[in-house]
Amino acid sequence: MWTVFCEPWAGRVTKQTPVNLPSVSVEIDIAHVARLARLDLSEEDLDTYGRQCQELLEHVARIQAIDTTGISSTSHPLPLTNRFREDEVTTESGLGRQDVLDQAPDTEGPYFRVPPALEED
Repeated sequence: MWTVFCEPWAGRVTKQTPVNLPSVSVEIDIAHVARLARLDLSEEDLDTYGRQCQELLEHVARIQAIDTTGISSTSHPLPLTNRFREDEVTTESGLGRQDVLDQAPDTEGPYFRVPPALEED
């Protein structure tokens, strides 16, 4: 079992003031996750994925330490708006209800008849 530790910020050289990050400890049983995914991983693969997971968690800790006070949340980098239109039923260009029902293999009144999706006991 891997215990992944995210150590506090290691003092990388940047133009910004360094931030002290909290230590994050997460236990991840990579071999168990691999078994759940039905992956046959060697010990070398387990070590590689353990290191990659640790690096990923360290990166997330660095991102979480960024002061975002005063910055509005975004879901997309560009300002997008949905262009909605009114739903209009037209029969001019499409088939009518009865035309569609006439082509169905089985109907019951104005409905399609289909096999049951769930069997009842």
